[in-house]
Amino acid sequence: MTADGPRNARAVDAVDVVALGESMVAFLPSRPGRLAEVPSFERGIGGAESNVACVLAAAGHSARWVSRVGADGFGDHLLTAIGGYGVDVSAVERDPARPTGVYFRTAGDRATDAHEVAYYRAGSAASAMTASGLDLDAVRSGRVLHLSGITAALSGSCLELMRELTAPAADRPLVSFDVNHRPGLWQDRSGPRVLLELARGADLVFVGEDEAEEAWGLDGVDAVRAALPGPGTLVVKQGGRGATVFHKGDVTFVPAPRVDVVAAVGAGDAFAAGFLSATLRGLPVPARLRYGHLMASAALTVPGDLAVPPARGHADRLVALDDDAWGTLRLGPGWTRVEQAPEEVRTP
Repeated sequence: MTADGPRNARAVDAVDVVALGESMVAFLPSRPGRLAEVPSFERGIGGAESNVACVLAAAGHSARWVSRVGADGFGDHLLTAIGGYGVDVSAVERDPARPTGVYFRTAGDRATDAHEVAYYRAGSAASAMTASGLDLDAVRSGRVLHLSGITAALSGSCLELMRELTAPAADRPLVSFDVNHRPGLWQDRSGPRVLLELARGADLVFVGEDEAEEAWGLDGVDAVRAALPGPGTLVVKQGGRGATVFHKGDVTFVPAPRVDVVAAVGAGDAFAAGFLSATLRGLPVPARLRYGHLMASAALTVPGDLAVPPARGHADRLVALDDDAWGTLRLGPGWTRVEQAPEEVRTP
């Protein structure tokens, strides 16, 4: 294979979800402090789309991750780690000329000024993704194709790929799009406009109420829906308050459970995975939101981006709680590891 060329055509098995996007090796600090002060880091993985694939695979769904990584040790690590969750990584291209991206972050909350992230992804293998250089049969082999706005910011070729995948087509899978507005990734001021364009082409959109205000100047969930009338399902995440879904003319709000937060990383990806999992199972919209909240809560109660999701039976019982019991639910570290009755994970 050349640095930019696709692999030979092959038979592709259908899966529940395909997630396309860059993943990087993440270096997590051994203790709190500024990057200049942290003496050592532990290696992990980070990538919005692969996070979704990993959570879905761990929850019992078939998932495929499509991307490009370098022909280097970090690329080896990503394939091994993501594949270790049960994700099919056979459609990931290896690039002998470009490196795998890496990043370093501090232990602080991403929402605070104290948080630092240093990305080393310019010119990465994933930034060279093109429609002609990927196995599009593999990309379109899922019941759901999950994308995010991060990919569009990586390069001109990545943006063209995203436009092709979100363009109207009779045989395309259900396209799920997480806006994931990252102002620092865009080289110009086109980001908000591009993200709105891509979101309007998707079938299912995830966006935070706060990022819709930051990117598009929209105030409130109704304003977000007015700007995005086309997607059949629009999920507006409202932080610790909960989330609102617009679906087939109905508007549904479900509050989030209280969570003893360990680290506010990976929650948005986990929420998307939970909502997609329940969607694939054909569950009602309120249950889809509760599943999203539960998966987000799992991520919030561990230090890294990825958490072991609750067993399906355990999650089903929590999702089935009546409104009063759901309203008193409180989840802390370790709640997903042991099967517990609902009253054992609730505190006053």
